[in-house]
Amino acid sequence: MPTETVPPDYVETRSRRWLTFEVLIVLGLSLGQSAVYAVVNLLDKLTKAPLGEQTTTMNQVLNERPYFDLTYQLLDILFALVPVALVLFLLTGGGKSAFRKMGFTFARPVWDFSMGFGLAVVIGVGTIGVYAAGRALGITTAIVPAALDAYWWTLPVLILSAVRHAVIEEVIVVAYLLDRFARFGWSTLVSILVSSLIRGSYHLYQGIGPFIGNFIMGLIFGYFYSKYGRVMPLVIAHALLDIGAFVGFTLFGDALGLR
Repeated sequence: MPTETVPPDYVETRSRRWLTFEVLIVLGLSLGQSAVYAVVNLLDKLTKAPLGEQTTTMNQVLNERPYFDLTYQLLDILFALVPVALVLFLLTGGGKSAFRKMGFTFARPVWDFSMGFGLAVVIGVGTIGVYAAGRALGITTAIVPAALDAYWWTLPVLILSAVRHAVIEEVIVVAYLLDRFARFGWSTLVSILVSSLIRGSYHLYQGIGPFIGNFIMGLIFGYFYSKYGRVMPLVIAHALLDIGAFVGFTLFGDALGLR
């Protein structure tokens, strides 16, 4: 059928269908997959014992031998970022790179770091409150942010892990999904709500409390991105939060009686 005879609504429907497949593939390779595992993990925990009596450990040892553990840790971080590379590839076009399109640049360093730090403080305070409430209500597991053995490379790996989580979540769940949802014809509000639900869902392995906390975080981050169009402050804020949790727990967990 010649291109000029193809009905516009057919082209639009086909384009939307392809975008739907694209989003499902990206999520299936990244955080959508994590969400499915998180739901199964939560069901496993709920049928085993009360959530308040269980522990969730992050950043665990991957090999008993130090340098093989380091190798596995770095490979885990590297390959986890491949879906981000895919998203950046998919969003690049029209003579403008995806980095500039989503504001994933250091073009405004002072503003980005100032806003990122401010968001980190707000979300950090809220996270502590939600975690404490969740523990008190028995709907959140005890969370151990880091359980790596103490080596010279432990802290750098934890920092890289924090940056990895920040980049994956903010680039994919905020910048990429809000772009694609807008092309679906969804309103900004609906797009942010769905994005936030996805963010909360892949934290369900930690309990119901973290789902609620991350859903609220998604609402704040989604609104920020829709207003300013820059994902870098979100990446910075998320990285600061995770670095504080991972490195802080490793350095001061014993002194604070957290372990």
